[in-house]
Amino acid sequence: MSKPVEKQEWLQVAEAFEASGLTQKEFSTQRGLRLSTLQSWVYRRRRQRPQKVPAVRLLPVEVSAISPPSPALLEVVLASGARLRFPVGADVDYVTRLVTALGR
Repeated sequence: MSKPVEKQEWLQVAEAFEASGLTQKEFSTQRGLRLSTLQSWVYRRRRQRPQKVPAVRLLPVEVSAISPPSPALLEVVLASGARLRFPVGADVDYVTRLVTALGR
């Protein structure tokens, strides 16, 4: 293959690279191109492409009232994934025995 000369040809080469599934080094070796030149044109092509940005959809929000804070809880997550919740101030010995018994 002859080396691309025009901008449009280079953009087509960059597009072919994107579709090839090869690494830049593999592609440039197969085509007999300098790696740095391919990288430059791939970068230019990617910059020219419009970025697909997902549309943002805003919804109206109305704050009705502030809820009272919930009581603080101590949470223990077992290796099995089970979650145990205890009120703050729970007997630590009881929690320890329970966790040990459930861990068996």
